[in-house]
Amino acid sequence: MKTASKKVINGWAMYDWANSVYNLVITTTFFPIYFLAVTKEHVSFLGMNFVNSALYNYTMAAAYLLVAISSPILSSIADTRGNKKNFLRFFTILGSLSCSALFLFNGDRLLLGVVCFMLSTIGYCGGLVFYNSYLPEIAAPEDRDRISARGFSMGYIGSVLLQILGFGLVMLGPKLGMDESLPVRITFLLVGIWWFGFALITFARLPNSIGTVAKHSGGALTEGFTELRKVYAQVKQLPVLKRFLRGFFFYSMGVQTVMMAATIFGSKVLHLEAQMLIITVVIIQVVAIAGAWSMARLSTRFGNLRVLIGVILLWIGICVAGYKMQTAMHFYLLATAVGLVMGGIQSLSRSTYAKLMPETPDTTSFFSYYDVTEKLSIVIGMFSFAYIDDLTEDMRNSVLALVVFFVIGLMWIISALRKQKQLAQ
Repeated sequence: MKTASKKVINGWAMYDWANSVYNLVITTTFFPIYFLAVTKEHVSFLGMNFVNSALYNYTMAAAYLLVAISSPILSSIADTRGNKKNFLRFFTILGSLSCSALFLFNGDRLLLGVVCFMLSTIGYCGGLVFYNSYLPEIAAPEDRDRISARGFSMGYIGSVLLQILGFGLVMLGPKLGMDESLPVRITFLLVGIWWFGFALITFARLPNSIGTVAKHSGGALTEGFTELRKVYAQVKQLPVLKRFLRGFFFYSMGVQTVMMAATIFGSKVLHLEAQMLIITVVIIQVVAIAGAWSMARLSTRFGNLRVLIGVILLWIGICVAGYKMQTAMHFYLLATAVGLVMGGIQSLSRSTYAKLMPETPDTTSFFSYYDVTEKLSIVIGMFSFAYIDDLTEDMRNSVLALVVFFVIGLMWIISALRKQKQLAQ
């Protein structure tokens, strides 16, 4: 196959520009800081008592679990009916509107904040499977590392721009007569507008899908389950892909949890000021751009699986260092290291899967396995992190526990590499 036109490629990458602001501004910086600031350390929610940081993590885990449950069947329906752009549009609207509604959240509206945060997270992660599934459709195998890196890079750049805008509002807000919370809540609103507005470019440029079922003999759910069984039968016959997915499952538990919990850790354990946390996350995003491109180039020379092994080893070192860090300077240095490997492992994981999967029109169904693997790993990772935090009331123990996930993931990726070598002989 040939890689699509530059207009289509840029339109696809624009969705990373559009929705990555949610992952950075909401889940990584502004919202966790704001959530901890406007809620008490111990809160009551739906008749149960939680540490506020644990409730935040439980909410995110619940959102990802709902997406993991629904994603396979929705993906199969999208393939059979050829309407994955409609699904991408639906999750974008759900996420951007719910994110904008966080403007109304304050300490007296805990239920509103938790529900809107959950729905916006569902919108964010629910749309990714449909977005990611376009990669093997628009990019030839030899271009997938590069184009995947372009998407993540654009996401990081867009996120940094809106992050700086939000930071400027926070700094200038008091001088403009705003109360302490208004600049942050305006930032929530801007994220929703940015997300939906730039996604319109993606919707206009991406091609419409063609359904894999020409004549529909049953309902959407029936055909969806049939499609899911067909794809599962194919996955079982791909030994390298199976081993990669198992490794991806475990190391993603660590990667995603570190990314989502880093700000809360810096705020609650090291007592860092909100402004310094925001600046640190901006630095992480800038470094991540270099990480994504450098890993794409290294994969061309050494192979995807070998580079992934090296990156996972770096992540293990980061978790051990995170358990031991004591000062703000330790946090900033470690955050820079996280940025370098964060961009690389995300971009390379997506392109590696796209390379290992077979040539097939069932791209959304195939990517649903990748997506569900990632979402379930996030659920387990975040739940484990929150549970250990809740049980021991020491987040350092949660960080150290992530090493186990990385080690298991490392062993599976090594196994995938060995199997790949055997099949090549």
